[in-house]
Amino acid sequence: MSRISVFSAPFLLGFDAFEERVDRLTKSADGYPPYNIERSLSADGTERFLVSIAVAGFSINELEVVAEDNQVVVRGKQKEEPGREFLHRGIAARQFQRAFLLAEGMIVKDATLSHGMLVVALERPQAPKIARTIEIRSV
Repeated sequence: MSRISVFSAPFLLGFDAFEERVDRLTKSADGYPPYNIERSLSADGTERFLVSIAVAGFSINELEVVAEDNQVVVRGKQKEEPGREFLHRGIAARQFQRAFLLAEGMIVKDATLSHGMLVVALERPQAPKIARTIEIRSV
């Protein structure tokens, strides 16, 4: 059965890449690691977002945050330490990749790791509203 896309409407032009990204994100959605997203608005109209990801057991060297292709990708891969024997392992040690799709104009400011929480700070400056008249030519 073929799938009908929301983006196939004739008045939505140039959204092919956006549809690909949404498909990629929905396929990779599992619950690990858990995360929170907070939003705040500054006095100058800049939107700020904090993405907090629970990464207990991961060191700073085992985490990677990459801004690519209008998304933020967070990857984690723990290194096995030889000689360690776990009698019980309740803290997940599996690798992960979590992606967040970003709207146009979003800026990744920084990432910090503290007390098992990785916090990625994002901003969306208030964009000026631009309207222009297009000259109609006769051919």
